[in-house]
Amino acid sequence: MSQLGFMFQFDEEVLRQYLEKASGKAVSLVVTDNSISVLSFKGDRKSVALRLHRMFLSADYAVLDELAEFLKNKRKKTPLIRQFIRDNTHSIKRKPPNKISIQSQGKHYDLLTMYDSVNEEYFAGKVSADITWGSMKPRRAAARRTLGSYSSLSNTIRINPLLDSKRVPGYFLELIVYHEMLHAAIGIDNGAKRRSLHSKEFKRREKMFKHYDRAIEWERKRL
Repeated sequence: MSQLGFMFQFDEEVLRQYLEKASGKAVSLVVTDNSISVLSFKGDRKSVALRLHRMFLSADYAVLDELAEFLKNKRKKTPLIRQFIRDNTHSIKRKPPNKISIQSQGKHYDLLTMYDSVNEEYFAGKVSADITWGSMKPRRAAARRTLGSYSSLSNTIRINPLLDSKRVPGYFLELIVYHEMLHAAIGIDNGAKRRSLHSKEFKRREKMFKHYDRAIEWERKRL
């Protein structure tokens, strides 16, 4: 029968004192809600500055003792700490995605009307992503070359506002919308070798767009 460990239920100062005594070093402790780095430290033979995620306030003594040994020698293996982090990832507060302002009506094109038409014709109305014109302030030159994008985190399609122009034919903009809707419908192929945004299946279905050749030819000549 396995023995249950007592849960550490004290405050930050008690945790600091415990680690200081167990490691034999002067410990300065900062408890954070950082979801990227849950454990980091720097120091020397006598002292250490430690940053821990809040989850460690509920770690058992076996985990804390392993942590103290790690503070003494960072080459020490840490299987208990690694397992503790895996078991407590639910306590990590993820930063929610920024609220997105949806603006589908442009000066020349209404993206939502185009989206609904493409959705019915190619996806049986099953794609549920939002669609909006992107920012009018590209942060870098590359942004001018990004015609569209899809974020699975916010389930939102963004179209480059430079395409909201009477000089851009509707069939070309429709291809960009269709392309990003394919991303929403298919997702990312996590194959054994590498992640693929444009898998063979994606490319096959992209060419099913009725104005594909015409749109690609216009892009070659104009963009």
